Amino acid sequence: MPRFSANLGFLWQGMPLLDQIEAAARAGFRAVEMHWPYDTDPKAVRAACERLGLTMLGVNTVKGDTAKGENGLGALPGREAEFQDAVDQAIAWQVAAGGKAIHAMAGMVKPADRPAATSTLVENLSVAADKAAAHGITLLLEPLSPRAAPGYFYSTLRGAGEIIARVGKPNVKIMFDVFHVGCAEGDVLTNLSTWWPHIGHVQIAAVPSRAEPDEGEIHFPAIFKALDEKGYAGWVGAEYRPRGDTDAGLTWVKALGVSLG
Repeated sequence: MPRFSANLGFLWQGMPLLDQIEAAARAGFRAVEMHWPYDTDPKAVRAACERLGLTMLGVNTVKGDTAKGENGLGALPGREAEFQDAVDQAIAWQVAAGGKAIHAMAGMVKPADRPAATSTLVENLSVAADKAAAHGITLLLEPLSPRAAPGYFYSTLRGAGEIIARVGKPNVKIMFDVFHVGCAEGDVLTNLSTWWPHIGHVQIAAVPSRAEPDEGEIHFPAIFKALDEKGYAGWVGAEYRPRGDTDAGLTWVKALGVSLG
């Protein structure tokens, strides 16, 4: 069965990041991933992970001006320098923390602006991928469903795959989030097989609630079986919004017949 990573953007919210890392280890997770951890010393994160036997995985590039509804900068014409600054920030943080992946956030784009935005994103990622590769870091592109992020640059795996093909860098991969795929496209197992060569990381949450993966439309044991059959050696990110207390909600582990480590 797959190994699971605690996504600390959603799990144990309201606690300082270093305390969240401790909580993840106590719960039995052996890896952690984060959203925007930049207000925490990455060396302290590395030390905590090493002490607790945790693998540090991914972070996101910053969203931009959230007061204006921004959700990433990579596809925004005229914001190229800001996006590269965001990539540099993420790389520096990950090098210090010991992480090996960055979700390069594309941003919100109006339909009329898509041609210019596409060219901007391809050029931005081409530069960013080379910088990340120098440190052994993978860039992840995550399609976000219209339910969760209406107006995001890509909501489908094909949309992300087309950008990856145009960038042509081996360290640019898809973040396959079962929640987003299930909400935006469905046919999760077929999509997993179709896009398998380009998948760099997998995340899970219930569809449509985005809660623990023991409810909803997706039969997660079938997803886990497919990952096993494909020889998936990576981690599965538990990126769900707990129905209540995070620890109490971990009953999904036993219900689905898996272990966290």
